Amino acid sequence: MAYSIESVINKLRCYIDLDDSEWAALRALPEKMIELETGHEIVHEGQSHHNAFILLNGWVSSYKVLPDGTRQIIDFQIPGDFLGLRSLLLRTSDHSFEAITAVTVAEVSSRKMFEAFNKSPRLATAVLWAASRDEAMIVEHLINIGRRSAIARTAHFLLELGARLRLIGVGSEEGYPCPLSQYLLADALGLSAIHVNRVLRELRERKLLTFQKKRVRFDNFDKLVELAEFQTAYLDQSGPIMKSKPHFS
Repeated sequence: MAYSIESVINKLRCYIDLDDSEWAALRALPEKMIELETGHEIVHEGQSHHNAFILLNGWVSSYKVLPDGTRQIIDFQIPGDFLGLRSLLLRTSDHSFEAITAVTVAEVSSRKMFEAFNKSPRLATAVLWAASRDEAMIVEHLINIGRRSAIARTAHFLLELGARLRLIGVGSEEGYPCPLSQYLLADALGLSAIHVNRVLRELRERKLLTFQKKRVRFDNFDKLVELAEFQTAYLDQSGPIMKSKPHFS
C-alpha cells in the first residue's frame, strides 16, 4: 500500500540532512499504514509492548486522565510526529493517544526501529533530535501553565502550533488551519472552556489573533509574539546542524 512520509522528512531535515540511503531507511520503517476515525484511541495509558507510529495525516492528542475523570492534554501531534516512541524503551505507555480528526498512521515495530538505528546511526540521531524537541516543548508547556497569564499562554501555544506546522509546509505567518475545539484547548492550557472563549475574544478584540471556522489567523503577528514573549529557540528549527556524512582520512 502506498504512503507518504514527506512530513516527517521535512521535520527531520531541519536537524540533519540525511542522504538518499538514509531517507530510504526511514521510508522502509513502517510495516503497515492504518486509517483511523476521529475519537479512536491509538495507544492507551498503561498499554505494554505496543508499536510506535508515525503520524502521516490528521491530528492526534496525547493526554492523561486523572482518577476524578478530568483530563490533561500533554500536546497535540501533527503530521510528521512520532507517537509512542518513548514507550519502545520504557515498554509501558505513560499516557494515551487519541485521534482528534481522521488520521493515517504508519506503524513501526521496535524490531524494525532498532535494526534501522543499528544500520544508520545518523537516522537514529535525527529521531533522537525529534524526541528531544518534543521534550523541550513539554517543558515550555509546563512554564505556560505554571507562570504565564491565560492570554499569554494561549497566544504562546497557538504561535507554537503555527511554527510547527510551517516546518512541514502548512500555513504561514498569516495563519493556519486548526481543528481544535475550545474544549481541547482548555484541557491543554489548564483553563476552562469558558475562560478560553473569553481569552480568544480578547485576542480578537485587540486585533491580535482570530480563531474561527477551524482556522487561526494572525491579525498582528509581531505584537502577538511580543505579548506571548514567544521565542523559537526551543523548537530548534533554524536549519540542519549535520549537513553531510563526516569523512575520515
